[in-house]
Amino acid sequence: MSRKKKPLPILENVTMTDYAAEGKSIARVDNMVVFVPYAVPGDVVDLQVRRKKHSYCEAEIIRMVKPSDKRIEPPCAHFGVCGGCKWQNVPYTEQLAMKQRQVYDQLTRIGKVELPEIRPIIGSEKIYGYRNKLEFGCSNKRWLTKEEIASGMVYDRMEAVGFHITGAFDKILPVERCLLMDDLHNRIRNAIRDYACEAGITFFDLRAKHGLLRDIVIRNSDTGEWMLLVQFHYDVPGDDERAMALLAHVADMFPEITALMYVDNQKANDTYNDLEVKVYKGNDHIFETMDGLRFKVGVKSFYQTNTEQAFRLYSVVRDFAGLTGGELVYDLYTGTGTIANFVSRYSRRVVGIEYVPEAIEDAKVNSAINGIDNTVFYAGDMKDILTDDFIGANGRPDVIITDPPRAGMHADVVQTIIRTGAPRIVYVSCNPATQARDLALLDHYYKVIAVQPVDMFPHTPHVENVVLLELRK
Repeated sequence: MSRKKKPLPILENVTMTDYAAEGKSIARVDNMVVFVPYAVPGDVVDLQVRRKKHSYCEAEIIRMVKPSDKRIEPPCAHFGVCGGCKWQNVPYTEQLAMKQRQVYDQLTRIGKVELPEIRPIIGSEKIYGYRNKLEFGCSNKRWLTKEEIASGMVYDRMEAVGFHITGAFDKILPVERCLLMDDLHNRIRNAIRDYACEAGITFFDLRAKHGLLRDIVIRNSDTGEWMLLVQFHYDVPGDDERAMALLAHVADMFPEITALMYVDNQKANDTYNDLEVKVYKGNDHIFETMDGLRFKVGVKSFYQTNTEQAFRLYSVVRDFAGLTGGELVYDLYTGTGTIANFVSRYSRRVVGIEYVPEAIEDAKVNSAINGIDNTVFYAGDMKDILTDDFIGANGRPDVIITDPPRAGMHADVVQTIIRTGAPRIVYVSCNPATQARDLALLDHYYKVIAVQPVDMFPHTPHVENVVLLELRK
């Protein structure tokens, strides 16, 4: 006979004291640290513990006793359920202060390297409507909020288009209006949902792996172009015709879409980099502009999701690089060559490396359409491409710019960078924690000269950080 689990406790009149990782706030109760999402320091709350360990627990607010003076009203109807914008209830100035401290804490606690005074974070002028890309899941299992469940309402349809819910991978929160992108994306997404429901198109079942409508990716650009990719999952005869009818409806309804594409994804996940994407109407790309340059962005290309703030970020990179026109620059994790082309006019030569072959092709095109002839690009895994032989063939760099994914750089890549003896390294990171780890590996050979945080993602705990390192003498 199994023992019954003890019920998890309710904590009353708890005062939240500080911010924590992942957009949560913390309190201390009886020598235990309590992590609470959507709480604000200064809130006095009653909490229901949801998960308990020896020295900490996770809880949620069940009653607001007294709201914090810092708390503001979030404008989004989905706040608190969606999980994307965890700090909409906090003033933007407070968000920036927390991100500044996050960079300091992670570089000192994890990196343990000597640091100069960290420069004040560069905030985003737009805090809503700033994103140029959003992705929405489609599911036959919509997420029901606590209020919807408590109402006892019975829903005729359970199909949903929206965001995945943390902890319930097969459920989708239906999103009516998201504030992070130009409002046209809301009309496109909702029109696809409405047509699919009226036409009897099946929505994807993430557990059973069947259903036609699977995923939607929407991108726009500062040139006014819009890209839409619809992921289908063909199951039964006639699905191809149903998919084409949906695309025809969207094309007629939204002439603003200049790149309308689709893919049949039969995999267990929604990634499509290894799949053939087909053009239904228009182009297979859109263009972004920056500092007088044009950048081709394909459906598989990485491009910073906050276009205006990307210019400020890359301006910091270029300033830190200290280019005079005679330098050989290596741009690691170059993506579509945005940074490489952005610094090329101030360099003798720029060598870019990127894992995604399609992105490298876009990088080459981006150089060509801008009349840039001093760049060269290579596709492949960084640790396999960036070797001593590669450096021997391409030259020893004067400046290395590296902008790795959230996981940071592979240890082999770090060691190769050290062996180059490059006088300067500019390290751009979307994850200061892994950046700090890499700085520790570089510290014996390189000294941190400058640190500049940049906020690319208002209302989230994420922050970009740029570090300048110089070779120790």
